[in-house]
Amino acid sequence: MSEMSSTHGSWPSPISAGDVARGVRRMAFPSVVDGEVWWEESRPEEGRTTLMRRGSDGTVTELLPSPWSVGTRVHEYGGRAHLPVPRRDDKAIIRRGVVFCQSSDQRLYLLARGSRDPVPLTPDDGAASRYADPVLGADGRSVLCVRERHEEGSVRRSIVSVPLSGRGAQDPAAVRELVSGADFYASPTPSPDGTHLAYVRWNHPRMPWDGSELRVGTLGESGLTGEYTLKGGVDESVVSPTWADDATLYVASDWPGFWNLYQAGVTGQAIALYPAEEEFHTSPGRLGDRSFCVLDSGRVVALHGHADMAPSVYDPDTLDLTPVETGLTTWSMLDTDGHTVVGVASSPTEPQCLVRLDPESGRVEVLRRSAESLPDVAYLPVPRQMTLPGRYGAPVHANVYPPTNPDAGADGPAPYAVWAHGGPVSVSTLEFDPVKAYFTSRGIGVAVVNYGGSTGYGRSYRKRLHKEWGVVDVEDCSAVARALVERGEADPARLAIRGPSAGGYTALMALTGDTFACGVSLFGVTDLLGFSRSTHDFESRFLDSLVGTLPGFVERYRERSPVNRAGDIDVPVLLLQGLEDRVVTPDQATAMATALGRRGVPHALLEFEGEAHGFTGQDARIRSLEAELAFYGRVFGFEADVAPLELVTTPPRPRPEPEAAGDGTADEHAETGEPEETGETGEVPGTVDEDGGAEEASGTADAATPDRT
Repeated sequence: MSEMSSTHGSWPSPISAGDVARGVRRMAFPSVVDGEVWWEESRPEEGRTTLMRRGSDGTVTELLPSPWSVGTRVHEYGGRAHLPVPRRDDKAIIRRGVVFCQSSDQRLYLLARGSRDPVPLTPDDGAASRYADPVLGADGRSVLCVRERHEEGSVRRSIVSVPLSGRGAQDPAAVRELVSGADFYASPTPSPDGTHLAYVRWNHPRMPWDGSELRVGTLGESGLTGEYTLKGGVDESVVSPTWADDATLYVASDWPGFWNLYQAGVTGQAIALYPAEEEFHTSPGRLGDRSFCVLDSGRVVALHGHADMAPSVYDPDTLDLTPVETGLTTWSMLDTDGHTVVGVASSPTEPQCLVRLDPESGRVEVLRRSAESLPDVAYLPVPRQMTLPGRYGAPVHANVYPPTNPDAGADGPAPYAVWAHGGPVSVSTLEFDPVKAYFTSRGIGVAVVNYGGSTGYGRSYRKRLHKEWGVVDVEDCSAVARALVERGEADPARLAIRGPSAGGYTALMALTGDTFACGVSLFGVTDLLGFSRSTHDFESRFLDSLVGTLPGFVERYRERSPVNRAGDIDVPVLLLQGLEDRVVTPDQATAMATALGRRGVPHALLEFEGEAHGFTGQDARIRSLEAELAFYGRVFGFEADVAPLELVTTPPRPRPEPEAAGDGTADEHAETGEPEETGETGEVPGTVDEDGGAEEASGTADAATPDRT
């Protein structure tokens, strides 16, 4: 055993930051029709997302060349941005085209079968209008979707009908508004006969996991009439309405405390299909993410579980829920054409896969893997799921990844990094993540905490964070670190905490205690009052539930802002920030670095040109990973196999004042009468994501998982 091996540092590892950044392409939102499958797939080396199609013969085709890039910015976190649609050729034969949202101008385009030139369907208004969650109209000649319009400093959302003829590109009036008036919309779903439209709506200050309504109305030439609420309300979250026939809807609702499946007619009371204390739907963080689908046979394929969900088939005739046995632990994003089911799945040692499920036989077929080459499985850590009592008695859930390297070993406790996921109402799963292996293969253990407020464990667990952000999450992360120390696994002198966005906030708040030797914040919130003033509209009232309403709780906002608690931080800090971030704006990181520098606390602030909320560019992902490893090496006392990182003890040069967000943020409710800068604290306006951003899990590009706050 080498000297370095015995200190759990700088183990020889075949996994480089370049391997991590280049090796995985994220796949998201698969669609299936008549045996053909479409999906969105990232191209991190090009900084874009393309569309892919797998033909019924197994041939895989990339549909969009550079610089075309698929992506919607509705809610800033986006969601499903494409839809296969039927188009008739000159012989009246239906050939599937695809509608998609172009990330640069946010317009909808139609790419016909066999064409390389998409044609616009919506007007060019300088990206003032954004579109998401498209669904085919019952007539087959239009798509219905959520539209978000930014104009004159305000945001307005509605459900619209966009003709596939392309008339809307030149005539804005051809894009017909069906329903408006609420702050937010999701899941427009026309009935098979086209007579009704179901959709989900909610209003500030609630988030979609707090309370939403399933609405139904009659769909006609004049729009939507006779609307009423079928299910949901202030304290009930409803998700993903799906028509089983012209008069019957399935929907997921957390009325019993977990998102369970319900059946409802267009009138009358909804009936629970399979009551259970587990989730049958993921949190509604991104538009178009469905966790169940209805087959033509009447059966339902549903994902269910806690943090990780796996498929089962529900038979409404027998009321049986039959699990589909598979070695894949983590499933998401189902779709069906009534016969075939497709989804995205993974496991700790299997990279994200596009899979096809045969409900009749239970056979699961891998159609495409996100990574062509993988590290030797011997270097991949096998997580251990842990549940322990937290400081306040409630359970705390965590996944522990021990140091793993077949070429090295060590005696005694190891350095550990405790990871706090973004969100904060989000979750960390057992999905394959090479970032964890990057650290564990070098002797640094990783413990990922699903702290109070995380999804997957029911409404009461989520509500543990209500008014307690910066308290419960910090205590839960600290409890996991202490438990690892007590078990002899972690070295108490070499504990780090890190997290993206909301997880970065948790990490910085945790550094005000005495548990951790250092911390890493990836685009983390540092100033809550600044966040409330300048973040985007979707989350502009999120802090009402996480911290309290303004101006009544202004002192609590100050007390729980890391930038105002810099006097309690005496350990090194690494701050990583994208300069194009509109969720957590760059001045948040600058303010924190300023506060630390004024006290002489060692820190480093690394800023990334062209990166937003979550690093998607290959260079940024490599640089941020290597900087984090170098940071741990410097603090924990080992020589890392990357360039050293310089820490400073002085404030950064002042940054120019940011321009207003201009998207209808909540200036009115956040008004406190205070100036935007308050002297010695360095408090400035700022702004909040699951692991690494508008999914960018753990600093990698992740199109599948949304990261909020």
